[in-house]
Amino acid sequence: MSGFTLDDLEAMIARRATSDAENSYTRQLLAKGMPRCAKKLGEEAVEAALAAVSGDRTDLVKESADVLYHLLVVLRAAGVPLGEVYAELQSRTARSGLDEKASRPAG
Repeated sequence: MSGFTLDDLEAMIARRATSDAENSYTRQLLAKGMPRCAKKLGEEAVEAALAAVSGDRTDLVKESADVLYHLLVVLRAAGVPLGEVYAELQSRTARSGLDEKASRPAG
């Protein structure tokens, strides 16, 4: 297992967000705004789901990497640090997923 983490990816995205736009896909994507960033995340999520359904492990790994990258780009565009997502996940571990889901307002 590699030592590369989501925190590393978040830091890389932060660096690239302020780099030369000509050489940075991340900066170009962020410059196009949230609608474009979110669209890319959605596209990659669908591709990951299709790879999962098809049973293509190699594609699932590649598409999952794309999903994680694009999710962190969306978080960056929204000004949401990954630490907030970690905190939310941690708060959910205090009870089962079914209990947490049942506690949500109906809608």
